[in-house]
Amino acid sequence: MNAQDNETGIEAGTQALIDCIARLTEQGERHSTAIPGLGLFKRECESEPTTGLYEPSICMVAQGAKHVLLGDDKLVYDPRNYLLTSLHLPTVVQVREASPEKPYYGLRLKLDLKEVAQMMVDSELPAPRAQQPNLGMETGEVTKPLLDAVVRLVQLLEHEEDIPILAPIIQKEIVYRLLIGNQGMRLRQIASSGSQSHQVSKAILWLKDNYTQPLKVDDLAQEVGMSTSTFHHHFRTMTALSPLQYQKQLRLQEARRLMLLERKDAATAAFEVGYESPSQFSREYSRQFGAPPVRDIMNLRQLAAS
Repeated sequence: MNAQDNETGIEAGTQALIDCIARLTEQGERHSTAIPGLGLFKRECESEPTTGLYEPSICMVAQGAKHVLLGDDKLVYDPRNYLLTSLHLPTVVQVREASPEKPYYGLRLKLDLKEVAQMMVDSELPAPRAQQPNLGMETGEVTKPLLDAVVRLVQLLEHEEDIPILAPIIQKEIVYRLLIGNQGMRLRQIASSGSQSHQVSKAILWLKDNYTQPLKVDDLAQEVGMSTSTFHHHFRTMTALSPLQYQKQLRLQEARRLMLLERKDAATAAFEVGYESPSQFSREYSRQFGAPPVRDIMNLRQLAAS
């Protein structure tokens, strides 16, 4: 395929994705789908920066653009660049191009790293050579084969009887396209058992499941088979945070969810996520979200009601 045909194909695929997401999100900004792990999104205006936890996933934009801050790194993804996340990462996100006339349309497909590792075996893709871990999130170029597979997956939502048979096949194709793409080595590093990236990913999963518990970094490093200094270095390289900072972000985001959705008061939420001091919780919450807990939650509810 020559460059002109490839460009035409990408433009046609992008338009097909816009049309399909537009039809499926007519009733709201978020659309949970019948395909496990696939979510669709629409916004008709730019958003304020908000914190969120990105799971291992590929995120694509059919129309508009989104900015993601991970530590000091800013990543921008749009119709020509997807976002690949290979770890659970606390981020600050913002939709930057959206209007009622030209809404933002996007999607997220979660990735199962065990299935990624199995695809490496099934397709006989070599494990990555030993090298230094990289940031666990990066953008990659949208190719026509990847875009075609994503379009076919989203179009299945309008033919739900085909989902049980065809969705797993297309999802495997998407994983394969990612593995052989320009960010495939990053994904292979995380999924390869025994690599330092894989060891850090195991620690992150432990933190995600045990963020309310006191954290002893030396013990966690030993648990995943690394020296404390090596663990610290690689953890920060991959997440842009120290282990303690990572735990703090998980705690604060969960506390915010408890107050907003389960209507817990600030002190109760603080204790439930592992804080022993409500005053310390309030200070760290204010630094993270820009306002004390009560005011922040009130602002969020006012925004939701407007």
